[in-house]
Amino acid sequence: MRAMTMALILSLSAGALSAKPHLRDVPEVDGTLLSVGIADEIRKNCPDISARMMKALGVVRSVGARARELGYTDAEIDAYRKSDTEKDRLRAKRDAYLASAGATPGSSEGYCQLGRTEIEKGSLVGALLRMN
Repeated sequence: MRAMTMALILSLSAGALSAKPHLRDVPEVDGTLLSVGIADEIRKNCPDISARMMKALGVVRSVGARARELGYTDAEIDAYRKSDTEKDRLRAKRDAYLASAGATPGSSEGYCQLGRTEIEKGSLVGALLRMN
């Protein structure tokens, strides 16, 4: 009986240790999607900047591939990707970042300046954009 109890405790402990965090808590997934959203908003609001669409598509696909490498199922990835709650959360983070960087709705100059800065820095956001 004692051996069975120990085996149960060990198996429960192993399960707890192997539990995956929610995808929102995986920076290489959530942060990358946030960068894509920021880049998209910049290109929509700055007439001098356009998107590197093929690059963006590749980045989005690589996020899904990386999540699968980390052990997430397609169902878990789709649930995260399609979640209105997660979309709203990412939009709020995107909007907060844009506002903190001086990009305000209705004023293309803030978006253009931020886009130029990101391109010059060579950030992921910048890599998804190009000057027209």
